[in-house]
Amino acid sequence: MPTPTMLVLALAYAVAPLATDMYLSAFPQMIDDLNTGVSGVQLTLTAFMVGLATGQLVIGPLSDRWGRRRPMLTGTAVSALAGLLCALAPSVELLVAARFLQGFGGAAGIVIARAVITDRAAEGATTGSAAARSFGILVITGGVAPVVAPLIGGAVLGPAGWRGIFLVLAALAVLTCSGVFLRVPETLPPRLRHGGGLTTTFRRMGGLLSDRRYVGFALAYGFGFGVLYSYLAASPFVYQHVYGLSTGMYTVALAINAFGFTSTGAVNRRIVGRFGPRPLLRTGLLSMAMCCALLCALAAAGRPPFVATVVLIYLAASSLGLVAANATALATARAPYAAGTASALLGALQFGLAALVAPLVGLGGEGTALPMAATMIASACVACAGGLLLARGDRDLRGSAAVETFDAAREPRGD
Repeated sequence: MPTPTMLVLALAYAVAPLATDMYLSAFPQMIDDLNTGVSGVQLTLTAFMVGLATGQLVIGPLSDRWGRRRPMLTGTAVSALAGLLCALAPSVELLVAARFLQGFGGAAGIVIARAVITDRAAEGATTGSAAARSFGILVITGGVAPVVAPLIGGAVLGPAGWRGIFLVLAALAVLTCSGVFLRVPETLPPRLRHGGGLTTTFRRMGGLLSDRRYVGFALAYGFGFGVLYSYLAASPFVYQHVYGLSTGMYTVALAINAFGFTSTGAVNRRIVGRFGPRPLLRTGLLSMAMCCALLCALAAAGRPPFVATVVLIYLAASSLGLVAANATALATARAPYAAGTASALLGALQFGLAALVAPLVGLGGEGTALPMAATMIASACVACAGGLLLARGDRDLRGSAAVETFDAAREPRGD
């Protein structure tokens, strides 16, 4: 049974994924209400992803310098205030600004939840197996949140509209902030804090970016998620405008695809000890690329058959379950001296690319799936180039054990 502290950390970890997906089904309604276009509404998703990417780079080093509680309380409070501003925004411009703040504050939950668990394990407050179980809870939370988010959003959208969705997100952030204040202790004592801050982080990032194989695995990871976010940003219009799905059916389709990613990740965890991370990464990248290429070919020829679109998107999303874990483990294995910095760079790349692809899929308008499919195949090609070509010749420095524990290593206490 998870402890109250662990439940609060899981909630903090889930706020950002929930804020990403809960309002996707409301895009068409927001276009009418805010008197804007497709790209304008999708820019709100871009701003949120930019906030998440920036927040990870800033809040992580600050928590190593100031401790965990202050940045986490501040971040969740900012996320709550930003959610309220989103609900009250009279224009798309103000909504974009509020979404950036919401993402920046929400990054605290992603970065610090893992750091708190790592602190407790490093100080001997928990055993290694207990820490592994705690990280497992975060992994499950990160997988379940995107599945339930569209269902919650669809349920709220009908009676309360899109503004009601942001009020719910603000309430969740308030609950998280209260839980952190009451249940999450300071886990980084003053004697273990350092003053390196952003200067140290950027210096180590420069060293990582000079490593060809690290960059290759990072591209596989980041652009693999680029495929997923291309689909997420375009899915409200493709499913509801191109194929005429209702809001309820759209949320079900979104949840099914999220389940594919989560279940494949669980399978990967079981079989990586037998096959190794490199072969599974190659399998995931090639499968993703083939599905995206076929979807793009069908979209270029006209409106793809609905069943074919659903199946190909499901398979592409499921392939990411093989790519994410193995690319992360292999990338961080390149930097055992700076695993925290390596992980922060991966996270920033992930959400930075999400911010980039979101407006691209809206350039072709609401009546075609081609912009979505083209952005998906472009992202898949870069991911393959990184993971299969740029990182070629690398040896698995930590092997399958790294994949099984990569979540525990992504945000260690300090560098």
